[in-house]
Amino acid sequence: MNLAGNTILITGGASGIGLALAERLLKAGSEVIICGRREDKLNEAQQKHPGLHIRVCDVAQESERISLISWVSQAFPKLNVVINNAGIQKRTQLTDTQEEWAKHQQEIAINLEAPIHLSLLFIPLLRKQPNPVIINITSGLAFAPAAFAPIYSATKAALHSFTLSLRHQLQPTGIKVVEIAPPAVNTDLGGPGLHTFGAPLDDFADAVIQRLQAGELEIGYGTSEMVRKASRAELDEAFNRINNR
Repeated sequence: MNLAGNTILITGGASGIGLALAERLLKAGSEVIICGRREDKLNEAQQKHPGLHIRVCDVAQESERISLISWVSQAFPKLNVVINNAGIQKRTQLTDTQEEWAKHQQEIAINLEAPIHLSLLFIPLLRKQPNPVIINITSGLAFAPAAFAPIYSATKAALHSFTLSLRHQLQPTGIKVVEIAPPAVNTDLGGPGLHTFGAPLDDFADAVIQRLQAGELEIGYGTSEMVRKASRAELDEAFNRINNR
């Protein structure tokens, strides 16, 4: 993937992995639009990087996803890269029947429904562009789930599966489909302080950018690079290690 000269949309781009990729792609010479639910965080990102374009959008809502494609088509008709990055992680005890279903539904909507729907919405626009790419951010937990985040892990496994099928179906169209499967990264995913043990964000983002530039279609890092290539026995070992530490 040529990192310069693109017009790129990143969902969940105001913080964490999304913002780290936005910073690097902007610096590489691409036009970058970030969207997210929190206008204050989007404004902070834009103040730090004035070249960024911002759009408030809750991708959990179907109507807002449709509004996003309508706005992008008008404001950025040359958009050729979509990065489905927005995600939330909730630590859920499945035996707690008091937790409202709406909380679980939001996690499914943001992590799975949104990237599937956005991919479908953007395909017609992407087909008109040179060098079109859809990038889905999954997780190492798609391969070896964390029992403390069962719904998150399940959504990422489903998104991995969808990404494989999407790549196969879009091959004749020229739209490349890339999967990035992060390990635990030191961000605020799930809440501040929960991932301080994870890989440094800058190291992870730098490695991803290098491998995107090299044209790789499946990208892991550290432990997620191991599990995405693992045998069933190795996955069982990784599952036990994750859930018994």
